[in-house]
Amino acid sequence: MSNSTTAPLLDQKTIDTVKATVPVLAQHGETITSRFYQMMFENHPELKNIFNQTNQRKGKQPQALANTVYAAASYIDNLEAILPVVKQIAHKHRSLNILPEHYPIVGKHLLLAMKDVLGDAATDEILDAWGKAYQVIADIFIQVEKEMYQETENKDGGWTGYRNFKIVDKVVESDVITSFYLKPIDGGKLPSYLPGQYITVKMDRENAPYNCLRQYSLSCKPNPEFFRISVKREDEINDNPSGIVSNFLHKDLSIGETLPVSAPAGDFTLNSEKKTLILISGGVGITPLTSMLETVVTEQPNRDVYFIHAAQHGGVHGLKSSIKDVVDHHKQVRSFVVYEQPSEEDRAEKTFDKEGFVDLDWLKTILPTNDASFYFCGPEGFMKAINKALTTWGVDQEDIHFEFFGPTGSLD
Repeated sequence: MSNSTTAPLLDQKTIDTVKATVPVLAQHGETITSRFYQMMFENHPELKNIFNQTNQRKGKQPQALANTVYAAASYIDNLEAILPVVKQIAHKHRSLNILPEHYPIVGKHLLLAMKDVLGDAATDEILDAWGKAYQVIADIFIQVEKEMYQETENKDGGWTGYRNFKIVDKVVESDVITSFYLKPIDGGKLPSYLPGQYITVKMDRENAPYNCLRQYSLSCKPNPEFFRISVKREDEINDNPSGIVSNFLHKDLSIGETLPVSAPAGDFTLNSEKKTLILISGGVGITPLTSMLETVVTEQPNRDVYFIHAAQHGGVHGLKSSIKDVVDHHKQVRSFVVYEQPSEEDRAEKTFDKEGFVDLDWLKTILPTNDASFYFCGPEGFMKAINKALTTWGVDQEDIHFEFFGPTGSLD
């Protein structure tokens, strides 16, 4: 942590009090954060314009916040240890335009929720200690985000807030994934971005109670002409509601219409090592990895690359033409496809290399070594399986890179 982001030290009594609450947070953290969001939205409904209400209903956001609070309490005497997590969250905050004035609102309602859930166990001493600790943590976030806002605005073609883009093309990639090509309406420059980064799209529907913000990976290599996002349409399945924004994009927006967009953000980005690069995607997790693939063959043409994609079947396999184009023109790239339930057409055309799932035994047969850089993205269950396989194989943690779509979870 640089001097500019080093928080003032807390007194030892406060540190001891906060650390002593770790077991309580482990037991009640998600209940506290669920109550926190409920109370905050009741008193500040305007914040529904920022927070993803679908993640609230699914319980993902409260769980993610509980994990963050738990980590902060555990490392309150050594906050440098969680700086990578702080920066990852700060990227999302910058993309969503979280501002310093939002932090006191969050702090107030977090303490109110702790008191509401824990009752008499949340003594004045505990709440006072947590109030001090929260301020230190908030100041770190505010400082890190301030630097990110400044860097974004000062970048050639950069901006803060939202900038209006026109949809200049709309390409169906599969039964559920469609790509949107976006150009700024003002005709100005586009900023450079790192392969793997994302943008936030704001959906402002007439007569809707609040805006909806969604973050989508940029699915092509950086270029000065356009942004491309490839969006999976989220249909209603069992208890999961249909995706408001994804369905709006697929069904209601046409070429020529406008989307407000924030500048690229995110820390799931391609390294420049010389190690063999292994890209493993599941479903729509293919989007950031496509950007990485298209970039690495240009910037590191001598680097060996393995691109592995898993999907249910060929009908939902998106960005096939983009990957095929790279593989056809770059001999250092090897591509493998795994279908869980291949269709008769898939079988007839032999469009896949393995039926079922990506597993360690199979990876060992196609990859030359585990001494490589691994990047993976996809549904949480898929990523847990990949992470377990790589860990079992003995891959160093520093060579394992992954991205959650939505609130950060745990692969353990």
